[in-house]
Amino acid sequence: MQITKKIALAGALFSVMALHSVSAASNAWQEIKARGTLRVATDMSLPPSGMLDAKLKPIGSDVETAQLLAKDWGLKLTFIETTGPTRIPNLQTGKADIVISTLSVTPQRAQVIDFSRAYAGLRSVIAAPAAVKIAGWDDLKGKAITVTRGTTQDTQLTQEAMKRGFTVQRYDDDATLVTAAVSGQAFAVATSATLVNQIKKQNPKLAFEPKMTLQVFDLAIGLPKDQPELKAKLDQWIETNLKNGKLNAIYQKYHGEPIPQEIINR
Repeated sequence: MQITKKIALAGALFSVMALHSVSAASNAWQEIKARGTLRVATDMSLPPSGMLDAKLKPIGSDVETAQLLAKDWGLKLTFIETTGPTRIPNLQTGKADIVISTLSVTPQRAQVIDFSRAYAGLRSVIAAPAAVKIAGWDDLKGKAITVTRGTTQDTQLTQEAMKRGFTVQRYDDDATLVTAAVSGQAFAVATSATLVNQIKKQNPKLAFEPKMTLQVFDLAIGLPKDQPELKAKLDQWIETNLKNGKLNAIYQKYHGEPIPQEIINR
């Protein structure tokens, strides 16, 4: 019985290794061209980057980015609907050719997939009503900064709170944070600039606006490991469309602000 199990395990390991070898040896770009269809994994429940309109048609900044890419490459486009946790598995299993879905570049992700150069950015900010004066950390002393629990903003501000003399007020999700800001319960919030725009729209009188930039995260296209031809094609396409302003126009249309200059000037 033990021998049978060992043989089965060895066979399974061999299959995984063989699959990896085939994947590594294949040329993803040539396969996409031969198929004539580009399969893009995009989260359709993450406005304004990916969402469905009243007719269940995909819209959003990542959606239009994928549509522009497929058009420029002369390919048909198929969206592979995904969620945050399944973006990378969809790529690793070959279900999707690439991922365009607010995928920030991290060292952990770079161990299992490759990234194009950044095509957009996510600006993490401290924001407050227009009438509130915040020019630096000193203006936050004795105040409470509202964050969504478990976010990068929560982590960063928790590290700064003791030495800067402010406190961190946490909510369990973005919706609750937005409600607190819109209703005037939050002195200031730490979140993405995109979410700040949504807060401003819901309460124009308070007119929440970014006061300080905490960090700019690179948003890049995810692709399988060891596919230099596909990566080169993506990098070239992104560089061209950052220079001609098409990617910036898409981003501004949905996010209400241009792509951060740190991304464009890189």
